[in-house]
Amino acid sequence: MNIRIQIEELEKNTLSKYATLSRDTRGRKVKEEKCIVRTEFQRDRDRIIHSKSFRRLKHKTQVFIAPEGDHYRTRLTHTLEVAQISRTLARALRLNEDLVEAIALAHDLGHTPFGHTGENVLNRLHSNGFKHNEQSLKVVDFLEHTELRKGLNLTYEVRDGILKHTGDKKPETLEGCVVRIADRIAYINHDIDDAIRAKIIKREELPKDCLNILGMYHGERINTMILDVIQNSLGKNKISMSEEVGNYTEKLRDFMFDKVYLNKDAKKEEQKAKYIIEQLYNYYIDDYFRLPEEHRKLYKEDDFTKEDIICDYIGGMTDRYVVNLFSDIFIPKPWEKY
Repeated sequence: MNIRIQIEELEKNTLSKYATLSRDTRGRKVKEEKCIVRTEFQRDRDRIIHSKSFRRLKHKTQVFIAPEGDHYRTRLTHTLEVAQISRTLARALRLNEDLVEAIALAHDLGHTPFGHTGENVLNRLHSNGFKHNEQSLKVVDFLEHTELRKGLNLTYEVRDGILKHTGDKKPETLEGCVVRIADRIAYINHDIDDAIRAKIIKREELPKDCLNILGMYHGERINTMILDVIQNSLGKNKISMSEEVGNYTEKLRDFMFDKVYLNKDAKKEEQKAKYIIEQLYNYYIDDYFRLPEEHRKLYKEDDFTKEDIICDYIGGMTDRYVVNLFSDIFIPKPWEKY
């Protein structure tokens, strides 16, 4: 009995004509024998969840650097919220849930310590720039490895969705477009929730016209946005919000940039974070061989610059690891007599 073939047949008979069928994948860079239980997209999802890069997301900043409290989002909880919203949309639109889940779970694997702050520093220091979506693809293609393979060897459709979850280029699949819009729905709303918890903003400061249309509370706004995407996308070869909800969602995002993302109180630790990353980068630029041999040996057969290799190393760190490493290198230790 081949369960995968049964699932593939079920996809063909139940999913939308616009859905991406797992049996129609454009495949992997390195051809592999197919699993008899899981579809190709299910295998991708499992590889991502079991990766070290995925586990490290739990100690990476979402918005607030080094927050005190157990209830603030991390990059991992953000990823799980994106995956949940993506699956809700995909199920309602009869798209491929396994594909959206795989893309959603991997879309932020390339994020640096200290979130976009760390990304901006590496982007400034590296001569060719540094973008987290491109780094996420590099993680699954090259940096993440097991005893069996270098890179996770994911399918074309998952890789496309990871790369194009942000930026000017749109994903080639509707499932990729679902993750792209789910990412925005997730971060706008959970960042509002965290900002209120952190007392950076008050609920009554949120734009009244946005609340009248989208909802006063966290769950209401998410529900409004999800329902609107479904109503505007069902049976169509595109994923979008209505003009009204889209405009108010964008206005809420602009409010968050003005009051939270660029707020001096929310960003009071940002200069320290920038300093830590820049000092570590320069430390390794001055002496490349200070990098761990385990990291350097990944690149022996590949054509990467010194800048690439250093950015890969720093970019993969968690917040607490980069702080501890900085302390170990630059902070004097007490002298002990033996």
